[in-house]
Amino acid sequence: MSHIATGNSPVSMLECMMLIRAYEEKLAALHVAEGMAGTCTSVGQEASAVGVVRALGAGDRILTNHRSAGHLLARGADAGRLMAEVMGRATGYCKGKSGSLHISAKELGVILTSTIVGGELSLATGVALSMQMLKQDGIVACFFGDGAACEGIFHESLNLASVWNLPILYVCENNQWQAFVHRNETMKVDHVSDWAGSYRMESCTVDGNDVEAVYAAASEAVTTIRRTGKPFLLETYTYRLRGHFEPDDQSYVDPQELAVWRASEPIRKLQDRLLQIGTVTPADIGRMQDHADAVIEQAVAFAKASPYPAVSELTTDVYA
Repeated sequence: MSHIATGNSPVSMLECMMLIRAYEEKLAALHVAEGMAGTCTSVGQEASAVGVVRALGAGDRILTNHRSAGHLLARGADAGRLMAEVMGRATGYCKGKSGSLHISAKELGVILTSTIVGGELSLATGVALSMQMLKQDGIVACFFGDGAACEGIFHESLNLASVWNLPILYVCENNQWQAFVHRNETMKVDHVSDWAGSYRMESCTVDGNDVEAVYAAASEAVTTIRRTGKPFLLETYTYRLRGHFEPDDQSYVDPQELAVWRASEPIRKLQDRLLQIGTVTPADIGRMQDHADAVIEQAVAFAKASPYPAVSELTTDVYA
């Protein structure tokens, strides 16, 4: 199965974002057309996933949440195996047992996807402590949303990471929505990064719709963590363009707010920038879109042709 090129150039990051968008929109379409299980998408948040993950090293570990497809694809996950997992097929990353919301890929260093809000935060400190005790060079990247930042475990995790000097890159993808509730209804501050100071932790907020800015900020944060061994909180300020869970008509969203954020969504933003400076042409954009669509169609075909798990697999991989 063909893959999107890896690398940290603007063009390669654009290709990756377009692949993520094509993958998630295909999942949403399959739900409508074929009744496939619904999923939580990260449409509109692609720059956060690509910019951060591309700043990580091969030995780093990732813990993520229910909007994990972008992180997995940016890490190099095979779209066919991801699609097979969602369809419950044996060729999926977890042998078809995780669905769309619990996919992990040990060979890629993605060791946990949690649908429990803040669940990944509760385990990030343990993973980082283990790496520290084993004297491993890697760091831990922990992705969570602004909703999880309102959970007690967020503060417990940051406090412990600070006290123990753990090498964790906390990535808050502040997408403005906590399920069906707007962030303004649950927080008195605009930026989650403001809370890091209480734990004497370095932090910054970056335009989460600008993949180049995210990559630069994440690279600097990763360098800081490797140098100091201390945690860092990076907030990517972005917006979720689709509903909380497919299907979702977003009737609770202010149409004007949605229109404003849609106008600055990350794929269009980077395409416009690259077109303006002449790095790509409209024909190049078209070819990239065609390629992303073709990869996803191949992924769907691979998944549908794959077998379901054997009955003998029912109780395997339950305990380690």
